[in-house]
Amino acid sequence: MIFTHSGNPLKGGWAYHEHKQIYPKPGWVEHDPLEIWENTKLCVKEVIEKTGINPREIVAIGVTNQRETTVVWDPRTGKPLYNAIVWQDRRTASQVDYLKRKHIDLIKSKTGLVPDCYFSGTKIWWILDKIPGLREKAKRGEAIFGTIDTWLIWNLTRGSKDILTPDRKGSHVTDYSNASRTMIFNIHRLEWDDDLLEIQGGIPREMLPITRPSSDKELYGYTGPEISEIMGGVSVPIAADAGDQQAALFGQVGFDVGELKATYGTGSFILMNIGDRPILSRHNLLTSIFYGLEPGRVVYVLEGSIFVTGAAIGWLRDGLKIIEVSSEVNPLAEAAPDTGGVYFVPAFVGLGAPYWDQYARGLIIGITRGTERRHLARATLEDIAYLVKDVIEVMKLDTGREPSMLKVDGAAAKSDFLM
Repeated sequence: MIFTHSGNPLKGGWAYHEHKQIYPKPGWVEHDPLEIWENTKLCVKEVIEKTGINPREIVAIGVTNQRETTVVWDPRTGKPLYNAIVWQDRRTASQVDYLKRKHIDLIKSKTGLVPDCYFSGTKIWWILDKIPGLREKAKRGEAIFGTIDTWLIWNLTRGSKDILTPDRKGSHVTDYSNASRTMIFNIHRLEWDDDLLEIQGGIPREMLPITRPSSDKELYGYTGPEISEIMGGVSVPIAADAGDQQAALFGQVGFDVGELKATYGTGSFILMNIGDRPILSRHNLLTSIFYGLEPGRVVYVLEGSIFVTGAAIGWLRDGLKIIEVSSEVNPLAEAAPDTGGVYFVPAFVGLGAPYWDQYARGLIIGITRGTERRHLARATLEDIAYLVKDVIEVMKLDTGREPSMLKVDGAAAKSDFLM
């Protein structure tokens, strides 16, 4: 998207391309990092063409991203060493079980997170175990890690002379908000933590990106030849980076302590601004970094992560095929006076906050001979509301605050019935 200086989207200044979802085994979810980069370049090209803007007018570029999705690549060639392992992926359940038995208090106290396959640490661990000799390559700087923001910034700046990590051919950086979702970052000291690296398979520190503020006055670097060619030869600074959910709260102007937002996307993510001192949850919520505008200083959030909400509507469409397009779910649900006793728990990849049961699976109960499509549609939308309510209720207990307003965004926020 392209925005004006006043923060308004430029007319026609957006582009969107889906990338393929890869499911090698049940519970495994992958993306092709090269496809993500190609789609990114295509989007940049399209927004410039659609708006007719002179690329020299573009002052800076910012990145937001899926947070925990993990990429490991060779900086010498730019080639991924494995597909991106997506935040929804469940393959590291055995590693997580080990961490819960042996190191749960250490992880909670340093990261603000609950041990789960969701986060990046055990994904890196799995890749290091999967590829022979990879740890040694990582120690030599021949294999580096990043979440999707890091992968994109590295590619955006690849080949530029003005970057933070010239030895890695591009800027190998992430911001505090994304680092806080890896389960290897100390959210108090604002640095990668040797104890966390050691207990998660001995992750080499050499493969990790530099951590920087979310909006960096020193800049992450300038666009390199590959992307600058698309932009008419102009080199543009990369100046901002934030995880998607933190960026959503920022976009909702959630700058005051107690401000609360829910994003209704593939999953649902409820974040509350808790100020410049972290609150460690007593009810299985997550404490993460909201943003930082200067080195060593950050604002924190309390978060409830629900893995599947909007994806449940997609399942009605693509799996059960009881609707043809997602928007059909609203009139269908409204046609039912109630669910007819049907309840739906869409635990397709386990349950997130506040339950954190990685072995839970989906459940539909209460079906009778009288159950119709409309009852399933209504049960699906009601389920989303129930799951969000569960998180908000324990958020009240952790903070002692009674929210006066819930700001919402995401595709499902268009549903008047759900809202």
